[in-house]
Amino acid sequence: MNNDSVSKQPTPSSDSGIQPSDDTTNDVANNDNIDNNNNVDQTEIAKFAALADRWWDKTSEFKPLHDINPLRANYIDERCPVAEKKLVDIGCGGGILSEAMAQRGAIVTGIDMGEAPLAVAKLHSIESGTTIEYLQMTAEELSTTRNAQYDLVTCLEMLEHVPSPSSVIQACADLVKPGGHLFFSTINRNAKAYLFAIIGAEYALKLLPKGTHEYSKFIRPAEMHAWIRQAGLLLQDVTGMTYNPITKHYKLNDKDVSVNYLVHALKPGP
Repeated sequence: MNNDSVSKQPTPSSDSGIQPSDDTTNDVANNDNIDNNNNVDQTEIAKFAALADRWWDKTSEFKPLHDINPLRANYIDERCPVAEKKLVDIGCGGGILSEAMAQRGAIVTGIDMGEAPLAVAKLHSIESGTTIEYLQMTAEELSTTRNAQYDLVTCLEMLEHVPSPSSVIQACADLVKPGGHLFFSTINRNAKAYLFAIIGAEYALKLLPKGTHEYSKFIRPAEMHAWIRQAGLLLQDVTGMTYNPITKHYKLNDKDVSVNYLVHALKPGP
């Protein structure tokens, strides 16, 4: 699973015969590729392993991630300055966000279940001169050994790729110290998000490989908020991330969470 997967928002096309699947909450898992004990979908792992060697190629499928990374990093750093803070990046993929946080002075641990993306992340950190601890494990596994040890937890563009998002959010809550900050991002579940994130990005403009996202795994802000509350966290902010296909620029927009959106939460405490 990885946070390095975002949907560019092009003008959608209706030429595809693909239809959205059932509009139900996605916090369940039942197929042969899913390890319910570890909250891992091996199909999702394989998707990103196949792309691993292109993770840091800014002209590849990961170009949107490189384009939005300054926005994501600034959003986090402005709300909770990361310098000298212990930060864990859940679903770090090839390390795009992890490196940005380390470059701003954070003490970073990045975790992912994909062996190939982690190998790329480790190699690139050596090339860039950043010091990052990379581990192959789930958030649930890490929370059993490092409970309440981090000042910040980031989990970006990852929740829509796991069988149980609520389990990941609970693990993130367990990992952060009382008074610590958590940042999530994902894709809303509605007709516009389906058109932009799947039909437009994967089929019409081919910005992402077909099958990168599954509509049924998208997460409505209300669902996200409910899982945050269940984990004992306090919602601080929800902000959308929009793309202008004419100017080809991304920006944060707190009035539009219809497709991609960021969430800031806080763990009560001193």
